[in-house]
Amino acid sequence: MLSGRHNFGGDNTCLSPVIIMIIRLLSILLLAGSLSSTAFAQAQSTQSIPDSTAKKIDALFSRWNSTSGPGCAIGIVRGDSLIYSKGFGLANLEYGIPNSPETIFHIASVSKQFTGYAIVLLASQGKLKLDDDVRQYLKWFPDLKAKITIRQLLNHTSGIRDQWQLLAIAGTRLDDVIKQDQITKILSGQQALNFKPGEKYTYSNSGYTMLAEIVKVVSGKSLRQYTDSAIFKPLGMSSTHFHDDYTEIVKNRASSYDNNNGKFSNSILSYSTTGATSLFTTVKDMSKWLMNFYQPKAGTAGDITTLTTVGKLNDGQVLDYALGIMNRPYKGETRYVHNGSDAGFRTAISIYPELKMGFVVFGNVSDFNSNTVNEMAALFIKDKTVGKTTAPAAPDSSKAVLNNLAAAGRFTGNYLQDDGTKHYFILNSNKLYWEGYGRKELLVPAKNDTFQVISNPQIKFHFTTGKSGIRSVKECWPGGRNFTRYTLQPKLTPAELKTYIGRYYSPELDCSYEIKLKDGSLILTNAKYEDMPVKLTTRDHMDTGFWWMEHSKIIRNSKQQIIGFEINCDRVEHLRFNKM
Repeated sequence: MLSGRHNFGGDNTCLSPVIIMIIRLLSILLLAGSLSSTAFAQAQSTQSIPDSTAKKIDALFSRWNSTSGPGCAIGIVRGDSLIYSKGFGLANLEYGIPNSPETIFHIASVSKQFTGYAIVLLASQGKLKLDDDVRQYLKWFPDLKAKITIRQLLNHTSGIRDQWQLLAIAGTRLDDVIKQDQITKILSGQQALNFKPGEKYTYSNSGYTMLAEIVKVVSGKSLRQYTDSAIFKPLGMSSTHFHDDYTEIVKNRASSYDNNNGKFSNSILSYSTTGATSLFTTVKDMSKWLMNFYQPKAGTAGDITTLTTVGKLNDGQVLDYALGIMNRPYKGETRYVHNGSDAGFRTAISIYPELKMGFVVFGNVSDFNSNTVNEMAALFIKDKTVGKTTAPAAPDSSKAVLNNLAAAGRFTGNYLQDDGTKHYFILNSNKLYWEGYGRKELLVPAKNDTFQVISNPQIKFHFTTGKSGIRSVKECWPGGRNFTRYTLQPKLTPAELKTYIGRYYSPELDCSYEIKLKDGSLILTNAKYEDMPVKLTTRDHMDTGFWWMEHSKIIRNSKQQIIGFEINCDRVEHLRFNKM
């Protein structure tokens, strides 16, 4: 290709000024054309599907087809090929670099399956057993008087509190620099579990950080080194690694953004921690991993079976979470799926092994909906469940009308879970409704003070009466919780409010919060955060606007004096703060 500087720089005195100008203009146009075609190619798709289908796919992501905002990269795998891939929007707003199938994304919790597979490979080599006690490998983890197995870490049934919430409670913001040893240190100080291991399922990132540490102890390599040799190199995933140093420069990396009503801002991510998160990869590399589920090159078919075998609770209840990935059927097809969310990254993959197909969506903006991975899959997968149903028959809707309103009124009121989640049972037009988890559902009476949700009869609520006469409710479905009836707290007197004032300290996290009285209202204060108003749902249930401690339960002694509170919300339960 002609280059004005290369071919015509230096001695051009034999040419007229007009000719020189024309040559220079031609060379600039040729160079510009070359650059624009290169940039265009970055965003184009690798396509071997009908144009009509390609247009439907593009329509799913049209919102992100922008030259001024972030977006996503997508891919579709069939057999041994990446049959469609494309980038939408920008990987970097400052420099106007587009997303493409070669853009490197932080894929958040989609990373967990690679940590899980590293453990599976070590188990298949006889270097560990999935039912080993974690303290056999992690001597720093405290003895909490209960055996916690590697399998329970993988299944999220260990009862170990979640690391991100613990860090936030202790005063570390998620946009601070967070390192692996910082997390292991905070876990080493834990004095209790959320629940007995195997008793419940509660998603815990802590377990996967611990798994990364187990890989290091057993293999003698960091998780990054081990997965590179055991998984990524055999699969030819040359642009993939566990990012264990936040200062490391990574070429072609997507930046992370928040969208605030159309105004984009940087969403900071400074992690030097692996196991639960921090895998860096591309759509093209990820396609090779998806193929490994049905054409294994790293590990064996047996290893994949182990990875995708779901867990069970102590009572035999079957989960849909396996070893870092969910085994959750879709449209009658076997499907392995996982989503991820860190800072502005929103990611998802799904694999249909019997169809030898897989789907990838990687987004780099906080309002990107990674569930479009299912909408994309729906364009290729026929619904095998049409005309078939194994669900119980819907209840007779005419039975929703309650004739004895006085008796039905016994069930109405406000109810509270231990973690602070609120539920309401309401009578309206002679019918009983449940409101909770952002839903409102009509109920139909079954028997023995039990009601069914009419739209999903598998969900039931059983009302009981305690010794004090206070009614409670049990959710009768997998993962169901208990609720306790409460009465809204009337406004407290200044003298009553003063009983809450004081400094509260957690020995597990070595941090404290203070409750103060300001302008007649209680506020929660901490050196790391802004002051936050305190709302008392009842005299013993305290809510705040902090996501890491939205709900706390007040602890009193036998004289009804306040001696502390315990945080019960989201992925942390019974974390105690003592009044000093």
